Amino acid sequence: MEDYAAKMLLKTDAALREYVTGHVQYREAAVLAALDELRRRGQPAPEEAELRPGLELAAAEQRRAEAAAEAERRATTPPDAAEAAAGPALYSPISIVLFSLLFTMIMGGVLMCMNLVRLGKKGAALGLALFVVAYLYVGSLLLGPLMMSLGISPILGGLLFNVPAALLYGLWVWPRYVGAISYRSRSILVPVLIYFLFAWGVLKVIPYLPKAERQKLERMMQK
Repeated sequence: MEDYAAKMLLKTDAALREYVTGHVQYREAAVLAALDELRRRGQPAPEEAELRPGLELAAAEQRRAEAAAEAERRATTPPDAAEAAAGPALYSPISIVLFSLLFTMIMGGVLMCMNLVRLGKKGAALGLALFVVAYLYVGSLLLGPLMMSLGISPILGGLLFNVPAALLYGLWVWPRYVGAISYRSRSILVPVLIYFLFAWGVLKVIPYLPKAERQKLERMMQK
């Protein structure tokens, strides 16, 4: 419903008087707001006492009619019509890139795959999943020797490992398979909680693993 009170604040005294004298051509709520604003300015309309009861009654009836119309619209609208109009719920490209950089490129890839599946592009999601697996395999072979030869710290090495994948998700996969569509941003709270729960579980398991497996898992966690 229109905010007539705010609208009347910007009107001149003469314009407010026009609402009162020509009340038959304006909505009742607008005329009531004009009367209230005139009274607030210390210039109450002489005809206010005569007009106000009928205006208030008509305005209340109009509000009831609008509420009934809105209830009927909601009752006759399919449950998913509003969602369809707003677009699918997707993880935004910014969320995907940040997950890839701050956590791992695996998490960013998982979020992007979930987007593709939601859009019905299961083939693209499978291709992206295969890319993530291949990237992890090749990266695990190349990153370790590179870090040792250049003296790169594990944190910096992990960031260097994640950056190319993050850029691929945001600059190629999203434009090619998602495109410029209207969508609703999904909350990242659940993925964040899942990641930290997984990391906590891994840390609890590491001490019980054989040394070789433990070192391998620790390297993966540092990426």
